[in-house]
Amino acid sequence: MTTDKIYLVGFMASGKSTVARHLAQRLHWRHEDVDDLVEARERQTVAEIFAKRGEPYFRAVERDILKLLLPIRQMVVATGGGTFADPDNRAAIMMDGVCVWIDLPLADLITRIPLDGRRPLAADRAALERLYAARVDTYRLAHLRVNAARVSPGVVAERILDALAQLRP
Repeated sequence: MTTDKIYLVGFMASGKSTVARHLAQRLHWRHEDVDDLVEARERQTVAEIFAKRGEPYFRAVERDILKLLLPIRQMVVATGGGTFADPDNRAAIMMDGVCVWIDLPLADLITRIPLDGRRPLAADRAALERLYAARVDTYRLAHLRVNAARVSPGVVAERILDALAQLRP
């Protein structure tokens, strides 16, 4: 496991993008957001891609974007909520850098998820709960877990830095 790259994984609305910015600033590294890169490449929002092309198409583009990021070092990558659920993505992430799960309880996440259609997989509450339950087991495979409940993104970034310091010899 290399520590010159950090991947943030976790459920939608867990704060991966915001924490990535904080963490990259503290490390003086670059940060990238997989969903933002997908939207830029496709010139559509994630919701539009899901509606027009479907989730399988979105996941294929997401895999392509992740592959493009692999050679870049000294970078914090905010993944999409489902990126780490794909076995090939997960294997690449685990080999390429330190994978950090930003853990928040579902009740906290629900208060953060807008009901405006920007989160296509959050439209149905029961389905959202099933998706969360399914993904949590995958997130547990990350190298590190950071509890992000009721703290600011800056504090989450500090917790990640503390955990990384304990990894280094």
